[in-house]
Parts: sequence; structure tokens; C-alpha cells
Amino acid sequence: MKNKKLEANLSMAVSKVFSGLNMNALKYLLPLWMSPLTGATLRCTFAAAAFWVIGWFMPPEKSSAKDKWLLFLLGALGLYGFMFLYLAGLSKTTPVSSSIFTSLQPIWVFLMMIFFYKEKATTKKIIGISIGLIGALVCILTQQSDDLASDAFTGNMLCLLSSVVYAVYLILSQRILTAIGAITMLRYTFSGAAVSAIIVTFITGFDAPVFSMPFHWTPFLILMFVLIFPTTISYMLLPVGLKYLKTTVVAIYGYLILIVATIASLALGQDRFSWTQTFAIIFICIGVYLVEVAESKER
Repeated sequence: MKNKKLEANLSMAVSKVFSGLNMNALKYLLPLWMSPLTGATLRCTFAAAAFWVIGWFMPPEKSSAKDKWLLFLLGALGLYGFMFLYLAGLSKTTPVSSSIFTSLQPIWVFLMMIFFYKEKATTKKIIGISIGLIGALVCILTQQSDDLASDAFTGNMLCLLSSVVYAVYLILSQRILTAIGAITMLRYTFSGAAVSAIIVTFITGFDAPVFSMPFHWTPFLILMFVLIFPTTISYMLLPVGLKYLKTTVVAIYGYLILIVATIASLALGQDRFSWTQTFAIIFICIGVYLVEVAESKER
């Protein structure tokens, strides 16, 4: 069991580091080398193909036709909706700001559990949610558009909405995951997302100068990094951490996204140091921690 927990901790750490670097890589690509819609299509279709191939080498997992269709629809609406909104938002704001809203996902999950599943709203949860939302509001209302963020307010709102959509996806997929295996879930949710993405791209057009001639190796290699590591490997590692680690530990690893994205953004010149962003990060970390601690004690 000790080795399993060590493996889970390592898996979660690697997954979150990739997620943090993913924001910086995508910021480089969007919208100059590909549009947000095309970016979502590339990520969904690549991951869907990768998970089907990987699944051929894994032990078979039991699942019903109903479960598969539910996962497919969940991917077509929830996963694709999250990816498109996230990429559209990131193309207009900075990686640090987008990571701030990504870290809000646990708060949205608990809010939905309170309102739709009648989960108990304890004092600690309410305080944590309030502190986290204050941090988000500070980021939304104080960040100005500049050369690094073409439309900060719109970008931040899209990133905020994407975190809400992903929270819905997490709640629904977790309920199905109790009865099926992780690879089955990844196969069918990403297949659904890929179908939605291809349909939308067929209507709107494929916009990816990264593939134009003369060939551009730097953006192409960055795109490959996004498709292989944050999109495929990161999603495969998550179930390992979720299976063996406590909720509070998983939430704390989520802070790695903020840390990695902030350090990389400042080093690459994709963001500038801001006291308001620092304030927002601290408040959201405190808020998420309080909510997770309250949930852990109830369990």
C-alpha cells in the first residue's frame, strides 16, 4: 500500500506539472499558430485516438452499453465544452489568470453538491467558498487588457465558465466511474468530445497555420508537447492519484498548476508580476483548502 501511495503522489505531481506547463505552451500557440476551435479539435481527436490504442494493451474492463453512451454524451458536451471555453479564454488572457480560475474547480464542485445533491453546507465550507470567490472577483475586476492579454475581462470570464463546465463533467463522470474502469471512461468521453470537435470544425473551418509551409518546427514541437504530455499522459495519470490519495492531498497538488504556470509565465515573459494576481492566488488557495478540509473531516 505504501508503494501505491508513493506511485499515486508521483503520478499526481507529474500530472499537475504538465497541466501548469500546458497553459504556457497553449498561450504560445493561441491564436497565432492555431485558433481555439482548431486547438480543441486537435487535442480531443489526438487523445481519443491515443486512448483507444492504449486500451488495446490494457486488461479488458467491464461496462454496459448505457454507460458507454452516457460517457460519450458527457464528453461531447462537457469535455469538449470545457476545452473550447478554456482555449478561447486563454487566447485572450494570461496563463497565470487562467490557472487561477482552473484552481476554482473544487469550489464549483462543492457548490453544485450543496445545491443539487443536498450536501450539508458547513460553516467552514461557506467561509472557504466565499474566500475563493473573492479571489476570483479580484482577478476579474482588476486585470487590464494589454499586450499580453488582448481582452482580459472576456478571457477571464471564459476561463471561469470553463472551470464551471469542468466541475459538472467531474461530478457526472465520477458517478459513472464507480462502475467502470478509467481507460473505458477516457476512451468514450474523449471520443464524444472528438466527434463534437470535428463537427464544429467542419462547419467553422480548420485554422492551424502551424501546419502551413514553410514548416515551422518550434510551434509544431510545442503542439506535440501539448498533445502528448498535458493532454494524454496527464489525463491517464489522474485516476491513479484519485484512487489512492485523500481529497485534501489531491486538492493541494492542484496548487502546482498555479505555481508552475506562474513561474513559467514570468520566466517566458507571458505575464508580469501583479499584486492583485498574488492576492487572488492566496485567497483561492486558502478557500479551496478550507473547503477540502471540511469535506475530508465529514468523510
